[in-house]
Amino acid sequence: MPLHWAMTQSNLGDALHQLGERESDIARLEEAVAAYRAALSERTRERVPLDWAATQNNLGNALHTLGARERGTARLEEAVAAYRAALSERTRERLPLDWAKIQYNLGKALQTLGERESSTIRLEEAAIAYRAALSEKTRERFPFEWALIHHCLGTALQSLGERESGTARLEEAVAAYRAALTETTREREPVGWASSTVGLSVGQMRLAERTRDLQTAQTACSQIELALATARASGDAQLVAFCSAQLHHAQAIVKRLT
Repeated sequence: MPLHWAMTQSNLGDALHQLGERESDIARLEEAVAAYRAALSERTRERVPLDWAATQNNLGNALHTLGARERGTARLEEAVAAYRAALSERTRERLPLDWAKIQYNLGKALQTLGERESSTIRLEEAAIAYRAALSEKTRERFPFEWALIHHCLGTALQSLGERESGTARLEEAVAAYRAALTETTREREPVGWASSTVGLSVGQMRLAERTRDLQTAQTACSQIELALATARASGDAQLVAFCSAQLHHAQAIVKRLT
């Protein structure tokens, strides 16, 4: 029964993807991609359009994980194409929450791609995708996911703002991080809070540097120190390293502005 075989291939892809995320080697991720592509040979758009779209989304996830570990952009481009294919069937009208989830996944892939390119087009597309996801993943219904998407939107806007001469994008990034922090509190989600706090502070620091605003720079520096202390308490080594690097940069900006 070909469709049952395809379902098993898809399930195999899910398991391989999860394994691959935990391993440093990319072999499992490549096997996951192969399993999803095998599933798509039977789960065609014409026969089972929604299953086809779900498998395209999962294929996109595996390709994004692979692409994030590789230097080139080919896998990331393939991930974006897979997500766009999924959106052609899992539309907002049919399945609004699935549509929003895929928009979020698309935004992450576009952002990873945009950070590797000199053009800002992919970053702008990422921001559009995140905002689309927020149209369904509202604060009232999904507060945690709403906050997470706002955090990702903030990072995309901040990357855009750092490449532009004005302050509009940086101000939008700061607003997005502030929104995330209304739900991602220090008490409930200390690691998420520290991550969004340092993102907010970096945005403020960039603005302060461009407007020569010492007071804002000092406030941002203090916030990064607090985020660093929280990261250390949580034991998240990667976040500690990021906060430490940003604190060093922030202290240098404060010194220049003093």
